[in-house]
Amino acid sequence: QVQLVESGGGLVQAGGSLRLSCAASGRTFSRYTMGWFRQAPGKEREFVAADSWTGVRQYYADSVKGRFTISRDNAKNTLYLQMNSLKPEDTAVYYCAAELRTGAGTSWNDYRYWGQGTQVTVSS
Repeated sequence: QVQLVESGGGLVQAGGSLRLSCAASGRTFSRYTMGWFRQAPGKEREFVAADSWTGVRQYYADSVKGRFTISRDNAKNTLYLQMNSLKPEDTAVYYCAAELRTGAGTSWNDYRYWGQGTQVTVSS
């Protein structure tokens, strides 16, 4: 089992940047596919980005391609999401997710483990 704790959210103006972090417990972090999802008020949770446990590929939602970058530091058991050129429509609670050796991880039901979320608010 793995526990996830997100941090780094906050209030930023449109065009600004934030970096989210997700600290994971356990000793097998490198074997987990990791993902970021977000949920805006009144909307369903949506996929943002994923990093395969193989380290070969990253996946992004079309809405964030070219602006967001997912990365991980296996030595620190930490997942990151660098968010640049933020837009008001990026406002949401951002969740980190983990699943052992799964596939692409682009669907919320690919994951068993979730963090509590961190709020990102982008003002216009």
